[in-house]
Amino acid sequence: MPDALRPFHRHRSPPSTFARKLACVVASSLLLTSPVSHANDPWESANTRIYAFNKLLDTWLLRPVAVAYNNVMPGVVRQGVGNFFSNIDDVNVLANDLLQLKLRDAASDSGRLVINSTVGIGGIIDVASSVGLSKNEEDFGQTFGRWGVGSGPYVMLPFFGPSSVRDSVGLVLDTLFNPIQYHNDDSARSTLLLLGQLDDRASVVAMEGLISGDEYLFIREAYLQQREYLVNDGAYNDDFDDF
Repeated sequence: MPDALRPFHRHRSPPSTFARKLACVVASSLLLTSPVSHANDPWESANTRIYAFNKLLDTWLLRPVAVAYNNVMPGVVRQGVGNFFSNIDDVNVLANDLLQLKLRDAASDSGRLVINSTVGIGGIIDVASSVGLSKNEEDFGQTFGRWGVGSGPYVMLPFFGPSSVRDSVGLVLDTLFNPIQYHNDDSARSTLLLLGQLDDRASVVAMEGLISGDEYLFIREAYLQQREYLVNDGAYNDDFDDF
């Protein structure tokens, strides 16, 4: 869940899986109670089929593994893993702070990165938050939106879940800015990427029951609201109708 919705988010490590985005938009619905009307979804037929595939994959593979991870792994270990990947994500956040000319946030996030990478033992301990350097949430999709690029049609991506044309392009850049992608050891790189996705999925198991009504519509509308909220830094226009 995005850090702009701070009560519900622990960390973020791109690229995001469908399962994690599913829970992201559920958390968004807790604050953004009215869905977007007249969503730009010209590919709805294809999107619903891709959603069904993603849901099947999550039901039969991702969720069972995530539940087992939660049951076996001590909470303090899970928190350390989450902090580690959050620290890695701060590289991407800092880059987007600078691209959006958010110099104050850039100073704060660079401080977070240095403190957590050193005193926090590679980010395992979130020392920066305890000294007042709270995590910001930025990505390339938000940066494009900040500079006036429209979101374009809604897209349900295989494996990665809800997105838009703008955010899909941003996702590619987010992935390229993930330092794990450049680890020299192929085995270590793959293990870290899989662990990050597992920890993401495990961290949101408890929120699944919050989805109501038509799942596809619920996720689409909550996702679009979430992204509007983030691009506008919380300046949300509540002019939508219930569905």
